[in-house]
Amino acid sequence: MIRAYKFLLRPTVRQTIAFGEMLSDHCSLYNGALQERRDAYRHMSRATVRYGDQSAQLKEIRAFDSERQGRWSFSSQQATLRRLDKALAAFFRRVRTAEKAGYPRFRGIGRFDTVGFPGDEDGDGDGCRWDSTPHDPVTRVRFQGVGHVKVHQHRPVVGKVKTVSVKREGKRWYVILTAERARPEPLPASGSMVGNDLGVANFLADSDGRFVPNPRHGRKAAAKLEEAQQAQQALSRCRRGSKRRRKAVENAARLHRKVRRQRLDHAHKTAFDLVREHDFIAHEDLRVRDTVKAPVSKPDPATPGSFLPNGAASKAGLNRSIADAGWGVFLAILTAEAESAGREVMAVDPRNTSRTCPECGHVSAENRLTQDKFHCTACGHRAHADTVGALNVLRAGLVRREA
Repeated sequence: MIRAYKFLLRPTVRQTIAFGEMLSDHCSLYNGALQERRDAYRHMSRATVRYGDQSAQLKEIRAFDSERQGRWSFSSQQATLRRLDKALAAFFRRVRTAEKAGYPRFRGIGRFDTVGFPGDEDGDGDGCRWDSTPHDPVTRVRFQGVGHVKVHQHRPVVGKVKTVSVKREGKRWYVILTAERARPEPLPASGSMVGNDLGVANFLADSDGRFVPNPRHGRKAAAKLEEAQQAQQALSRCRRGSKRRRKAVENAARLHRKVRRQRLDHAHKTAFDLVREHDFIAHEDLRVRDTVKAPVSKPDPATPGSFLPNGAASKAGLNRSIADAGWGVFLAILTAEAESAGREVMAVDPRNTSRTCPECGHVSAENRLTQDKFHCTACGHRAHADTVGALNVLRAGLVRREA
């Protein structure tokens, strides 16, 4: 079982400068390798340059530019080339499947924030070493060209460290570890089963009639975010690279990072409560990407060049609420937590779950009167619409498990 750990780094001023130079040099290597592949395809009869070819050139590149490329880890530079190779492989896969292709683009230094160090058999990579001893109260991680950096390790790392990465988020630096560990002992059986209905009015409603309120972190920070974005837009015509422009960008990014951390914290706590209390958890198999698609425009046949109302404004507000709730992040965290705890999670088809009466099984759109009221037109059963949906999700999950 592979688990990831993310810890805050406490670099000195000199180490912070060295981290910035590391990102800049790896970004240059990434862009240079991408340019080589583009030139080979255009000017050499569509010749293909692969990862093995570019990795073989690293020795010469490091010898030629010893002051920049030669000071960093060979393995981290190989990881950067693999990153480009994966991006191009994903591009060609999307082309074959007729998806939106999205050719890999050149990275500016502001869009290149991570450098990876693959591990070896001992768990340490070339140019990187995770130093965590039980007798030393201060944990450090060593990076080639940077030195030993203090780590704010807020929890123990269980298992064997496989890879180490350094990441920049705003003005902070983090180290991300992936560790391989044995499957932990499952939690004691609780004998409880639950179905969950995700929504916008309530973040989660379960089949036991309980509700988890939607924190709406994005909406609460909307005023500050709008103010920061307006300041950023006002400076959009200012000189690029100016101090005022950079300050506005950093302010908006800082607010977005705070909302993201709040959303992750709420998702982790909600998922942990479900896993701790229930042996079997059923949820809707939501396709969030399809849910937040914009409505198709409707041309007006009577007036060429004009369009009929299609509810785009109200759908845009709903899409913002769905994105703010973070359903996809929550479901991914729930699956990982359940795997660690030995619980069973089942995804079911969400169609008609809130329109089906749990008492008589009658399916009708008229059963759901409003957002929260359910009244069966056949048997007269009344309940909260989200609770009805959670009950039907649980029953569908049990049927699928038995099948």
